[in-house]
Amino acid sequence: MKLKPIHEQVAVVFGASSGIGRQTAIDFARRGARVVVAARSREGLDSLVKTIHDSGGKAIAKQADAADFEQVRAVAEEAVREFGHLDTWVHAAAISLYARFEDTDPEEFRRVIEVNLVGQAYGARAALPHLRREGRGALIHITSVESVLAMPLQSAYAASKHGAKGMLDALRRELEAEGVPISVTNVMPAGINTPLFNHARTKLGVKPTPMPPIYEASTVSDVILYAAEHPVAEIYAGGAAKAFATLQSAVPRLVDRVVARTAIPGQETDEAKPLGAPDNLYQPVGDHRVSGDFSAQARQVSVYNWLETHPLGGVILAGTAIGVVGGAVGWLATRKT
Repeated sequence: MKLKPIHEQVAVVFGASSGIGRQTAIDFARRGARVVVAARSREGLDSLVKTIHDSGGKAIAKQADAADFEQVRAVAEEAVREFGHLDTWVHAAAISLYARFEDTDPEEFRRVIEVNLVGQAYGARAALPHLRREGRGALIHITSVESVLAMPLQSAYAASKHGAKGMLDALRRELEAEGVPISVTNVMPAGINTPLFNHARTKLGVKPTPMPPIYEASTVSDVILYAAEHPVAEIYAGGAAKAFATLQSAVPRLVDRVVARTAIPGQETDEAKPLGAPDNLYQPVGDHRVSGDFSAQARQVSVYNWLETHPLGGVILAGTAIGVVGGAVGWLATRKT
């Protein structure tokens, strides 16, 4: 399977008004791709298109809600109408809710699933006919390390990400069985410094925070652009995500105990946020930044991802994997006590 170089591509970035999606759209345009950006926020999309145009890039905007299939399909059709074809679909749209499972209303749970899981399926379904017509292409879906390691206070979010992983695995295997040259990539970030934590509905009484270590959105964008040129089934964004997933597989009971003890306070800031504060569960909010409020703690680069996406990096990673996992198991054992 051979994908086009980015400067020859037409790319859709769905969920582009802020955070990971916004950074990804900017980076695609900077590399010469023609970009279609989509999200619920018209204001966020217009400011993004202006940013790209001011830097000499090419982009158009299409307002759409990920939970509405006709709106999602219209984005794919707009890309083909404007630029002639579609090469890469990046699906980054997501919402979050921080609450104990028993404090989560059924409608809130359903809404998270509709956007984060059903919306991912809608994106793939809308893009596939155009990628098939082009004869190759890439579906790149941003899930989370929570697609393999669920955190307390995020039952709906974790369920949506686990479901998205299963959907993508099934789709990838169907396309492979047909011999269709369309790659399906699941990008699984660690904690990322985006405005999601300001936007999320919370019933904790305080603003939530990503579990450390925290990375900047460019860490995710870098691996998305890599996947747009190099077919890969799964890729973690941030070495911590890979470490957490490996530990979940190797010592799940120990991970259960440590996460149960540390992850609830680890996701709470000292900043009050009462129930009823503005959130983006049903409507967009007017915060169109790439980075959130945790830049002081966020890492600019991931050494793990640099090694994974550069020649000979895989050899180095293989040579150090046993030591890294062993050290992490030791760390978890000390956290247990």
